[in-house]
Amino acid sequence: MKVGIVGVGITPFRSATPEFSWKELMYDGAQRAYADAGIDPRTDVGSFITCAEDYYEGFGIFDEFTPDQLGAVLRPMHTVGGDGIQGLANAYMQIQSGLADVVVVESHSKASDILTFEGIVAHGLDPIWNKPLGGHPNYLAGLEMDAFLRGSGNTAKDCALIASANRRAALLNSVAAYGARVTPEQAAASPGLWAPLRSLDASVLADGCVVLVVAGEKAARRMAARPVWVQGIGWASDSPSPETRDWVRPAYARIAAAMAYRLAKVRVPANAFDLAEVDDKFSYKELQHLEAIGLARKGQSGKMARRGDLGAGGKLPTNVSGGSLGCGNVLDASGLHRIAEAALQLRGDAGKHQVDGAERAVVQSWRGLPAATGAVAVLGVGP
Repeated sequence: MKVGIVGVGITPFRSATPEFSWKELMYDGAQRAYADAGIDPRTDVGSFITCAEDYYEGFGIFDEFTPDQLGAVLRPMHTVGGDGIQGLANAYMQIQSGLADVVVVESHSKASDILTFEGIVAHGLDPIWNKPLGGHPNYLAGLEMDAFLRGSGNTAKDCALIASANRRAALLNSVAAYGARVTPEQAAASPGLWAPLRSLDASVLADGCVVLVVAGEKAARRMAARPVWVQGIGWASDSPSPETRDWVRPAYARIAAAMAYRLAKVRVPANAFDLAEVDDKFSYKELQHLEAIGLARKGQSGKMARRGDLGAGGKLPTNVSGGSLGCGNVLDASGLHRIAEAALQLRGDAGKHQVDGAERAVVQSWRGLPAATGAVAVLGVGP
């Protein structure tokens, strides 16, 4: 059975949203998605999924607090404690197994309400080997960036190109929080954090919500929006210990991509897509992920950035939405945002940052430090 995305709702991302509670933020995103799909959630939806981390929310069993604003009162509802693409994978499986014809997937960030974000991230570190070291947990990003650049042959200047390009691309995206006319030179000269990582190499937290309506083929054909089909999807987790991971070609991305490509029958990924949305919570991560999922050979992603291949008019437009660097890091909603942006592109509804003629996209996510969990989806307007 084919499974398609038939409704997309994205709230504008902002550094802080004091005018909204997290429930109101979710309600806003849900209403946008339902209007896009032309459905009433109280009668047309069989299951609801929210992707959330209890530590970020401030209380446990989060799905007990979400039915009201999604229209899911007394309906099947559960939480995926992970990234938004993992939530989409759950929806895909529910529809394929016949449990539901239409599933709603929600994820959000109310990061401005989190008082101890650094402590939450540090709490996920190994309690024996890593956590006692103290310090800001982003030092891991500096270590991994150094290892990746040394091991792949890409350079810090290539990362500065990504930091600049994604923020500039975000100027065309109406939901982006951090679009800016940043030059590569400014990015390369921004204050140092953990060498070689600099401040403009890192995305900034933002508030926002993304909701998708997902449906089986028969139900999708009845919806208001043009379906974007999930042709393949995969997910994986690497070792929880940083000391035993591959920091050059992360296994979570490589394994998830292989799973998604197998389902989508993609044999040569470098030539298979018109568009890519990949995780860029740090600038080097975009380059690393492009290589890990087979869109660039080892050490070539930086060269692609230098040639302009990753821009809107390039060979493989990548993160033309602005990515997390330009739109903001919306935590577990980041992957769902990448999916939503790709779906709008394939529908021709991306507005000022539309890529002409895009018919097939690959989307990749990473859950963020200190995790080694990611997912990949292949989307298309065809079968």
